[in-house]
Amino acid sequence: MSRGFSINLSVQQVLSLWVQGTVPTLQHFTEMWYWVFLWSLFSSLLVHGAAALLMCVTLQAHKRGRVITLLLISLGFLASLTGGVITSAAVAGVYRVAGKDMTPLEALLLGVGQTALSLIISFSRVLATL
Repeated sequence: MSRGFSINLSVQQVLSLWVQGTVPTLQHFTEMWYWVFLWSLFSSLLVHGAAALLMCVTLQAHKRGRVITLLLISLGFLASLTGGVITSAAVAGVYRVAGKDMTPLEALLLGVGQTALSLIISFSRVLATL
């Protein structure tokens, strides 16, 4: 690795979709994985936060409603966190092997897309078990 090597691993850069350097793309596996993972993490936090709020309101009259809410939300978030780490690494690996650079907008779409697909699959499984 050369001394001029710069990796864009700042959360502020990820949220602002701004890449530091002469080429405005993500070129290294670590950058791609981190950016896609963070967008997946943030969108998953948003979805699980909304679900937690809904569960708290719905289960407030239940004797153990808060405990059930915390347990279900933490398990759901840990599962999506683990899946996000693995799928982000897979996406970054494919980009790296293909020799393609990733733009910050692609990282955003891929990260939020992971959460959206997870949400769609989760709801389709619930309907199948009824």
